Parts: sequence; structure tokens; C-alpha cells
Amino acid sequence: MSFKTIFKRLMAERLAFISFIFLGILVIIALLAPYIVPYEPFKQDLTKVMSPPSTEHWLGTDGLGSDIFSQLLMGSQTAIKAALFAIMIPLFIGVPLGILSGYFGGIIDDIFMRIVDGIIAIPAIILALGITSALGVNLMNAMMAIGIIFTPQFARLARGQTLQVRSEPYVEAAKISGAGSVWIMVRHIIPNISPPIVVQASFNLSIAILIETTLSFLGMGAQQPEVSWGNLIQQGYSMIDMYPWMMVYPGIAILLTILAGNFLGDGLRVALDPKQRKS
Repeated sequence: MSFKTIFKRLMAERLAFISFIFLGILVIIALLAPYIVPYEPFKQDLTKVMSPPSTEHWLGTDGLGSDIFSQLLMGSQTAIKAALFAIMIPLFIGVPLGILSGYFGGIIDDIFMRIVDGIIAIPAIILALGITSALGVNLMNAMMAIGIIFTPQFARLARGQTLQVRSEPYVEAAKISGAGSVWIMVRHIIPNISPPIVVQASFNLSIAILIETTLSFLGMGAQQPEVSWGNLIQQGYSMIDMYPWMMVYPGIAILLTILAGNFLGDGLRVALDPKQRKS
């Protein structure tokens, strides 16, 4: 299936296409954030402490007079960076392990799946807190923790898809013709298991942002001078009754990003699988 065909099908799913545009804009904002912020994120102005939204400070200021809009823009950079880094780990570790396990099978496959099932049984946020505590509190370790959490999910998905594909006639024909295992996995297995993995990755992007903001809210993620939407919510949590803008705007940013990731995942699932197209 060509990229053009996939894109046309994605455009037909209105919510998914809008989400695609939204996330694209968010990525652009994240890349340009250091150059477009109206103020330094942590620049203090004690004459503007807790200022409500105005023409000077569009989203108001925090307890030190720092501009919340600037912090929100810089927080988008942290969110996108954390999500992409967290997805790259399972894609480059979990997926290859799952393919090898599903293709060769045997006792190694049994041991591997027992380990995977054991890790998946642990609640994600508990596992993230444990890994971050062990590695140290900073954004990089938080991203590594999220990636480790996702790795078993991708490994199990890749294994399940490989088990289906390896029994297909074209794979058997390749074996009979003398093709090696590596060539078969690269030429036949990976292209045919990619669609569900791409869909899973799009869903997990939003989950990664949610976990990163949760860790940062708990003080286990991004640390100054890095800005996270979770940090912003944590700062405004105790003062939401008097100064709601400190917490509301980061919350809206998180909500819209997670919804966009989920809608995009639904759209990709339909676009990549013709069987799920609406009649």
C-alpha cells in the first residue's frame, strides 16, 4: 500500500486528519519554541506576580511573575521529545526481539514471553516511578523509563504478528527457495507487520506524554531549566481556586494532545487496514 493511498484514507477520517494537522503544528511549535517564546520561560518579574491573562501575558504569570505562555510553548518541546524518545526504544529493541521470538519459537520464545507477561502485569506508572527512582530523577531517565515500559507491549505485538505471517505461503516459498532467515524477516516479516506497530506507536505517543507529565507533576521527571506541562500543573495545583489559569492551560494542552494521538491512532488503524473501512 502506497503512502499516497494511506494519506488519502487518513484524510477521509475527519477527526484523524484534524489530529494529524494538530500534532504536526505541535511538532513545529516544539522545534521553534526557543525562537518564538515572547519571554524567557523562567524570567522573573516580581511586579507581575500572579497576573491574570492580558495582552502583555496572554496566559497570565506564575508565582514569580514568569510568563505561562512561554513556559507552555517550551513545555511542548519536552512533551514531543519525551514521546518520540520513549517510542524509539521499543521500536528498536522490543520489535526486533518480538520478531526473533515469533520467528524461531521454541524454549527461548516461551522464556521471553513469560518475562514480557511479568513486566506487563506491573502497573505502568508504578514501574515508571520505580525505574526513575533507580536511575535518578531527570527527564532523560524518565524517557528511558517510559521506553522500557512500552518495550514489552511492542515485543508481544511484533511476536503475535510474526506468528501469523511466518506461516503464510509466500514465507514458506521463500524458505523453499533457499532464502535465509534474515532476508525473510527483512523482506517479508517486517513490511507485513508494520501497520499494527505504526498504529500502536501512534497510541503510545499520547500515553508517553501522559506518563511524562505525571512523572514531572510528581517531581520525578523534568527539572529546571527544563519545562514540562506536568511541572506547570504541579505549580498551579495548590492555587487553582484563586489562580486557575496556572493549571487550566497546561491541562488543556495535555488533553488536546492526548485526544489527538488517540484519534490519529484510530484513523491510522482504518487507513492501514482496508477491512476496517466504513462502507
